[in-house]
Amino acid sequence: MALLEGRNLRKTYRLSRRNTVEALKGVEVSIEKGEMVAIMGPSGSGKSTLMHILGLLHTPDPNHGPAPELFLGGENMAALSDNERTKIRARRMGFVFQDFNLVPTLTAIENVMLACEYAGVRGKQAKQAAEEALGLVGLADRADHKPSELSGGEQQRVAVARALVNKPELILADEPTGNLDSDRSAEVLALLRQFNREYGQTIVLVTHDSEVGDSCDRVIRMRDGRIRDQGTRVGTPAMAAAVAVPA
Repeated sequence: MALLEGRNLRKTYRLSRRNTVEALKGVEVSIEKGEMVAIMGPSGSGKSTLMHILGLLHTPDPNHGPAPELFLGGENMAALSDNERTKIRARRMGFVFQDFNLVPTLTAIENVMLACEYAGVRGKQAKQAAEEALGLVGLADRADHKPSELSGGEQQRVAVARALVNKPELILADEPTGNLDSDRSAEVLALLRQFNREYGQTIVLVTHDSEVGDSCDRVIRMRDGRIRDQGTRVGTPAMAAAVAVPA
């Protein structure tokens, strides 16, 4: 069963009055519930733009072609208001970015609690959920440390905890290992695979790293704003559990 389905996804960015970039050119994509999928391609291929549209951070362009459609759990997201999209992102999605995007003045637990607050969870319930999430990524003892007091790998694990804290059905990660060495990259990938297996969360990663792609169930390859290869599905989520976690 597809968790995400996109059709006729187009996006053009206007850089100036005479200069535009056609980032997506009528993309069609389908991602099954419980899959861990990598989106790969050279710089400028449209992979980050596609992730931003799948994550409701950007809207597909409605002009110059058939109406775009983007289904999440069978519901069309393409025509929702900004407020409706924000609520869905907060409650049903989690995000991990290359640059961590942690608030430098807040502690690890406070950064994770922000995601709870965006989803409408506050107070003791938010703190308890944040403590649990930090424990799951092995940082319970670093909860009161600010980002400047954490290593790069620890900061990214805080970002993973923030993405996981509301138990979203979909996690989107844009170059989540881009600022990490190979050992820390393997740790982050192993965490994402763990949650994919144990909780059935669907994970979509944008990456340049072939090792990241190899750790996923399927690789979607992009070039020049189009999907060139949807990859071969490993199978059901239960079959995907047989894929090795990076050591």
